[in-house]
Amino acid sequence: MTKRFLLLVSVFYMAQPSVVAQEKPAPVHALVGINRDIPSEVIQATRDFRERLLADPYRPAYHFCVPEDEGRPGDPNGAFYYKGRYHLMFLYKSTGKGFCWGHVSSKDMLHWRYHPDAIGPGNGDEGCYSGGAFVDDDGSVVLSYWMLWGARGIGLAKSTDMNFNDWEKFESNPVIKSTEWGITEMKDASGKDIHVGSADPSNIWKKDGRYYMLTGNLLVLNKYGRDKNSPADEQGDRLYLFESENLENWTYVDRFYESKREWTYASEDNMCPSFLPLPSSAEGGKPSHKHLLLFISHNTGCKYYIGDYRNDRFHPDHLGRMSWKDNAYFAPEALIDGQGRQIMWSWIFDDRPDSIKTYYGWTGTYGLPRSLWLGRDGTLRMRPVKELETLRMKEAMVSNVKVSPGSEIKLELPGRELMELEVTILPGNAMRYGIKVCISDDGREETVIYYDQLHKKLKFDTRKSGLEFGRKIIEEAPLELKKGEPLVLRIFIDKSIVEVFANDRQAIGRRIYPTLGGRGISLFSDGGSMEATKVKAWELNPSNPY
Repeated sequence: MTKRFLLLVSVFYMAQPSVVAQEKPAPVHALVGINRDIPSEVIQATRDFRERLLADPYRPAYHFCVPEDEGRPGDPNGAFYYKGRYHLMFLYKSTGKGFCWGHVSSKDMLHWRYHPDAIGPGNGDEGCYSGGAFVDDDGSVVLSYWMLWGARGIGLAKSTDMNFNDWEKFESNPVIKSTEWGITEMKDASGKDIHVGSADPSNIWKKDGRYYMLTGNLLVLNKYGRDKNSPADEQGDRLYLFESENLENWTYVDRFYESKREWTYASEDNMCPSFLPLPSSAEGGKPSHKHLLLFISHNTGCKYYIGDYRNDRFHPDHLGRMSWKDNAYFAPEALIDGQGRQIMWSWIFDDRPDSIKTYYGWTGTYGLPRSLWLGRDGTLRMRPVKELETLRMKEAMVSNVKVSPGSEIKLELPGRELMELEVTILPGNAMRYGIKVCISDDGREETVIYYDQLHKKLKFDTRKSGLEFGRKIIEEAPLELKKGEPLVLRIFIDKSIVEVFANDRQAIGRRIYPTLGGRGISLFSDGGSMEATKVKAWELNPSNPY
């Protein structure tokens, strides 16, 4: 087990416990001398670094990026919505301090304002790993996080500052105490010895005046469930439910749901959980009758359960995945906004060598914010948030492009480095059809997005996406189109990241590194003909500050 891959998630409600002030890092003026001018070297270095980031060919321009330093692990954490602003925390390793939660906020989830770090080492821990956020009835916000390192446990921190710049850790931390790293050994009501996870807390939620929180099972699985002869009820993904009347004193309730091997592998854990009501439409409104449990397994990436929440237990009736061939789409975090939308972020792995941070000065990129809701068939629907349309600039469209078997048609479209594509395809009798993006002039580099009619899968081929970095793989997501249903792709290109959304039912996000700077685009069809009835393209405006 490596420390850099232990993580968590999420958001919702809160109360009024005793807290203790958090130790603050020395401000910049203290580092250069109180009441003294900032040295010109500091000003120049700051400007040089900013210019370097702006010139970085691989730093995305509208996907959220960790501003500087090491976002590995780079989980989105502590997301919450309050009075028109979206707040998002990002886990990163701050040079000279350790693991902290950075904090940004935004009106549109695109243009972010940076706040001071919310929490970091101090007051009983050596750093802060993943967790969630919760807005209580009085407007105060509580962060739940995993205290580092060793036998510490789950910590809470609170802010009553309406700008949420000042956070105080609870004096009672750890509110759930570990007896060893990520595990709490205890006795149940009958006096029997049991063990539960005390890692990666979820968002807190409130029901009938009581507070609830989930904890993850990676360390429990490592100790008790990895051996092939392990008891069946110790294998696979699990969560542990705790409840409290006052946020300071937490009582273990039970395992939150039943883990089934027909759904997940015995090797899969449950960490970074987010548990929220699932809306009935992309626009939010009233929630459906179902809840969504987002989480990761470290070996297989992001996944989710849809199910019923009753009698303090979750009863899943559907499992879905957001990563299939590997784990590159990772560590989900979600919130419910003022419209009732459930919106999620994820960390998409950089897939560059560990040493690269020293060269580029940063690591860590999030997937686009996705709106999630319940489809009429009981499965998950997803699409990028509507706010992304405000980045659209120059538009172009071509219609009724017929592609014959085994051929490829090049498209001349604007905004190839930062762009959105909307492609509607009637498959005809084609067996494999789609679009290639980021094609180099010599054809050595290309990223291929296509539908496999035979296997009913959306596929994303990065084997030729770049000459240096990135995973060389064909990622594939199940997607069965109804008879006569067109394939509708929305593709977002942002320098070194490409995300594709299909028919509001499936999505894939991957990092690419087009070494040759290729930005060509073409349609192709194999095993039959197809017709792209409409291809719309927009050049997109960058939204990141640098």
